[in-house]
Amino acid sequence: MPHVASQQCGARMCEQSVAGTAIIRSHLMQVRVLSGIAGHRRDRHSGGMFQTFSDSSTADDTRPVSVRVAALRAVLARLGIDAVLVPRADEFQGEYIPPSSDRLRFITGFTGSAGFAIVARKAAVLFTDGRYTVQARSEVDPAMFAHATVPSEKPVDWLKTMLRRDAVVGFDPRLHTLAEIERIGNTLKAAGIRLKPLPRNPVDQVWGAARPAAPATRVQVHGIEHSGRSSADKIADLQKHLVADGQGAVVLTQTDSVAWLFNIRAGDVAHTPVLLAFAIVPAKGRAELFVDAARVDREVKAHLGRSVAIRSPDDFTGRLAALKGERRKVRLDPETAPFAIARQLGTAAIARAGDPCTLPKAIKNAVEIAGSRRAHLRDGAAFVRFLAWLDAAVTAGETLDEIAIVERLEACRSATGELKEIAFDTISGSGPHGAIVHYRVNRASNRRLGKGELLLVDSGAQYLDATTDITRTMAIGAPTAGMREHYTLVLKGHVALSMARFPKDTRGVDLDPIARSPLWRAGLDFDHGTGHGVGSYLSVHEGPASISKRGMVALEPGMILSNEPGYYREGAYGIRIENLVLVTPAEPVEGGDRAMMGFETLTVVPYDRRLIDADLLSAEERGWIDGYHRRVRGLLDPSLTPAERRWLEEATAPL
Repeated sequence: MPHVASQQCGARMCEQSVAGTAIIRSHLMQVRVLSGIAGHRRDRHSGGMFQTFSDSSTADDTRPVSVRVAALRAVLARLGIDAVLVPRADEFQGEYIPPSSDRLRFITGFTGSAGFAIVARKAAVLFTDGRYTVQARSEVDPAMFAHATVPSEKPVDWLKTMLRRDAVVGFDPRLHTLAEIERIGNTLKAAGIRLKPLPRNPVDQVWGAARPAAPATRVQVHGIEHSGRSSADKIADLQKHLVADGQGAVVLTQTDSVAWLFNIRAGDVAHTPVLLAFAIVPAKGRAELFVDAARVDREVKAHLGRSVAIRSPDDFTGRLAALKGERRKVRLDPETAPFAIARQLGTAAIARAGDPCTLPKAIKNAVEIAGSRRAHLRDGAAFVRFLAWLDAAVTAGETLDEIAIVERLEACRSATGELKEIAFDTISGSGPHGAIVHYRVNRASNRRLGKGELLLVDSGAQYLDATTDITRTMAIGAPTAGMREHYTLVLKGHVALSMARFPKDTRGVDLDPIARSPLWRAGLDFDHGTGHGVGSYLSVHEGPASISKRGMVALEPGMILSNEPGYYREGAYGIRIENLVLVTPAEPVEGGDRAMMGFETLTVVPYDRRLIDADLLSAEERGWIDGYHRRVRGLLDPSLTPAERRWLEEATAPL
């Protein structure tokens, strides 16, 4: 899934992941499912799917966006402020938020997972990155909101242009990080514009009773058989770091950090198994988790044991005041912690440093790595069943649409008996919809698959042992020469990154050009990162590392990232190819004098050979693809039916 790898070529590729293959194959045999999955199920809200296909309306509020914006401007007038910031964020600053926090969607109609709006008395603007340019145009009324693209256009520049000196810009201090407000505030101050924290969000005042209730799902234990380390051990390590750094405590504000540290999961956010809760870990003594006790049963309490105290969320502000009074430095990540928490602690009490859970969470341990390999084989078998069904349906002349694709793929994953959730809303984009990078099909946008078109499917699954994320682009009927050329250029970049070897301290920004180079040589590019980190039964987008133009964190063995270059021709088709990859330890290179790290490809699903122009590939690239396909066939074949094996044999035939 795009945000903001790999084997060696030829025979060496097939040697990877040999350890444990027999066990994995045995596991797949146990979850073997016949290909005849009955029918399409209804939305899970009525006993069916995890994914729903509602339109972009927000909750029960039927007022047009123009009426909502007018009401918001009336609130601004009453408050005496000239503009208000409307981020897509909640107080935990996560990428994925509950419906009750989707103020950006409520006020603009934009349904993307990243964006930022400003509503002033007489003008308004929506900022998105390049992934959402097409989507924003289709969802947002240009008469109400101008559209701007970051990073080339900046919110502070818009404010300086649109507002007079002495203007006041309001913001909700819970919804912006400390670093963000400092950057915006310093820039605006030079222009004579003042930022003002507001005690109540003005969008909420407009939303009123139609605003959905905040989620409060049951907390669940994530067992050590999946986590690989006890919560007590993780807390003890964290406390050692606090003591070494001379810090009295740390305030954890990122939901995946809280879930990882305490080995707990919940369902407060769609598709991402986290609970919306803050935590405080002192350098000595019990950690504190601020969650409604009614959500925590005896099993969870026993799991947390004496290492963790359960506190009411209402006690959080008081505990911050107590920490401030202790006059010991409290660690707080200025890039992720809300401004409101920093304000409550006071500048003097804060030790500015990164979230101490971010890096150890990203470096998977041996249990998590084994779980990821196991989950990817399970997921790969389900995806192959889906692909075999798709080809048969197209050949038979069945009428298919984008929603049918989503339903069938989720049914294949559900049939494993291991699916806990999908990792995100499946992107099923046919024809021109494939060019919308984060397209989400709904009942209104749903279109039929047409012969001679491309179908882009980006999806993932949440299993107890791992989170998966895969994108494949398929030809529906005979592809054009242009489609095959563009697909092969994307594949060349994907393969190049898969084969990359690199020394210690290599950052994602150093690797990003490898995947883009074939496209660049043809005068093409894509406007999203090449790869993002992936959690272990957690967020499908995980920091701190990424393979992108902004990937400044060094890659380390044990990290799992995506490898997903793409190409998008607006109004025609989109192409993206994505595997998840594991960063491998540095090993000597024959004839070299430095050990090099590399990638092990975890995803095991074939590419669409009909879209590959072998004449554009080097011998090394063809060897890597053929070797990858041999490995896919060897690992998945035992778990498939005879018909599915025949399909896979053809799909993985040598180029």
